[in-house]
Amino acid sequence: MTQSLLRNARRGFTLLEVVVAIALLALIGVLTFETVANALDARDWLEKDDDANQSARIAMDRLHRDFELAWLTPNIQAVNTFKTIFIAKNEDPDQIWFTSLSHRRIHQNARESDETEITYWTEDDPNADNALVLLRREAPRIDQEPEKDGTILPLAYGVKTFNVRFLDPTTNEWKDEWDTTGADTPYRLPRAVRIVLEMLAPDPDDPERQVTRTYASTVIMAYGPVLKRNLVPAGGS
Repeated sequence: MTQSLLRNARRGFTLLEVVVAIALLALIGVLTFETVANALDARDWLEKDDDANQSARIAMDRLHRDFELAWLTPNIQAVNTFKTIFIAKNEDPDQIWFTSLSHRRIHQNARESDETEITYWTEDDPNADNALVLLRREAPRIDQEPEKDGTILPLAYGVKTFNVRFLDPTTNEWKDEWDTTGADTPYRLPRAVRIVLEMLAPDPDDPERQVTRTYASTVIMAYGPVLKRNLVPAGGS
């Protein structure tokens, strides 16, 4: 009996046992590969999703500060020194240029103040099809041409649309356009600005597709005129 057991122990694995072992190892390898691949795909999606959210937050914060501190000089006779404006065109996506007190001086002893010229508009995104890039122009000095000069930098990529609306303090109504050089809103700011920014983000269910996410904010302008009170009581006619 003892010699028979020794002979069986020395015999090793049979071909069937080897095939079964290889099949089990292959199955474990496939399951491990799928698990790692899914984990990497999830990591890539989270990174892209986080990048899209962070880009939107940065853009909205910058827009909020610039609009909140939009400013028109009360000295409208200063035509030979500088010109302040607030002009917005409803072009889907919109375009807007205005003067603001939101400039931050970076270099010490620079001949700059908090006054600045700002322009926002969109162009085709070079990194993605059917997407836009939101551009921001800032000139640290206000001059006679508030829509020109300055530094142009991209504020957000992967933009679907950029829309702004304006609360008229004289009528308590929202408008799609504003022009301080025109007859409808002569040299006065809106009371508030409604910002809607739609961004393209990766689809969690299909990495080859994108979904649209909407970011919205209402900015009360620090230097805008106050609203006129409604003379008709609530529920009245």
